[in-house]
Amino acid sequence: MTNETSSLEREIDATRDRLAETIDLLVYRAHPKTIVSREISSIKAHFVDPLTGSPRTNNILKAAGIVVGVLTFFAVARRVVR
Repeated sequence: MTNETSSLEREIDATRDRLAETIDLLVYRAHPKTIVSREISSIKAHFVDPLTGSPRTNNILKAAGIVVGVLTFFAVARRVVR
């Protein structure tokens, strides 16, 4: 009986340790600074190749085109409203 009890206690301790590690990981991943850091890295990776460090000109040109298009739209809309 004591062998079963000590075996159960070891299993409970191991489960408790795994649960504590999981909770720590979730707290880390849900921390606002971690989320912001992850998103910034994701955005940077969209414009710069993480392996070579070279800029991804096709994505940069697409983003620049969108910005120019939106600014042009607002400029034309502002003139039409006047």
